Amino acid sequence: MEGFLLDLARQARSPRTRNVYLAAIRCLLAATLGDAGRVITAVIPNAKPARRCPEILSGTEVARLLDATTSPKYRAIFMLAYGAGLRIGEVTALRVSDIDSQRMLIHVREGKTGPRHVMLSPRVLAALRAYWKAARPEGPELFPGGRRQRAGSRLTRESIHRVLAKVVRQAGIRKRVYPHMLRHCFATHLLEAGADVRAVQVLLGHACLESTTAYLHLSRAHLRATPSPIDLLGTQAGSVLG
Repeated sequence: MEGFLLDLARQARSPRTRNVYLAAIRCLLAATLGDAGRVITAVIPNAKPARRCPEILSGTEVARLLDATTSPKYRAIFMLAYGAGLRIGEVTALRVSDIDSQRMLIHVREGKTGPRHVMLSPRVLAALRAYWKAARPEGPELFPGGRRQRAGSRLTRESIHRVLAKVVRQAGIRKRVYPHMLRHCFATHLLEAGADVRAVQVLLGHACLESTTAYLHLSRAHLRATPSPIDLLGTQAGSVLG
């Protein structure tokens, strides 16, 4: 069994594929040997996939994407994803009552780690009002789905993917752009603008700070602001080096 899994690793099979095989082996041994089978496989760890830094758009590219979006509905959706850092599932779950223009907040009720509030940018609010004026959604959903935009329905992820792909081509952007990338851009651009990592964590709704610090690798501003230890030698700040 271990030899088989090692052979998969030598063949450079992906961690996901190796974990599928391991799960199948665990099920087989648990079914045939019971608790003894579970004990045998308990010591074998899952293969860890390599973490990849997501590609992001520059601020100029985001502006081009938004300018190329002529639909008031999808412009509002893309601006919510980038301007408030929302997941697409959180965008499609929004209700009309979740937009608090008095306090300039958005209530995210169906967040991955629970409900939270995020900022409502004046530019996002303007896009939402333009969409409201054009579509007049009956509610309670802010973005009802289906051709008839019936109350109680939700816009699908597939529809958003399809429109985004079309807009990206029209904007002349050659990168592979997907809806969640706009959330990545939100986090990275906030950090580049000097936002506190903890504040970004709260806005993104991350349960673990480690998930947020991954965006530091994408932030050129943070990389430039991090001094090399050689520049600290002989300085007061370098006293911590001993």
